[in-house]
Amino acid sequence: MRLGTVIGRVTLSQSIEALRGARWLVVSPFNRQHFQQGSEPLNLITSEPSLVVYDNLGGGVGDTIGFVEGREAASPFDPPIPIDAINAALVDETFYTPKQDA
Repeated sequence: MRLGTVIGRVTLSQSIEALRGARWLVVSPFNRQHFQQGSEPLNLITSEPSLVVYDNLGGGVGDTIGFVEGREAASPFDPPIPIDAINAALVDETFYTPKQDA
């Protein structure tokens, strides 16, 4: 699972029947710098490419989410459908204590 910030939503004009009514989020994945900044405000946009994530939990713009990619993203559906990432968790807070150099 990876963490990221929701930076937008996607509206489709056409989709396959299995995805009709689905919600889609544009997510900016966290990178190492997000965690090393500590309590400083996070920049929502990173240099990493953003991705589109299927959402059935109700994530909104500005929320931090946990998402999974690849085969695991399609496995909740029967039969598997063509999605690359799914929202698996809405994250309230993150805590990170960097390892101290000895």
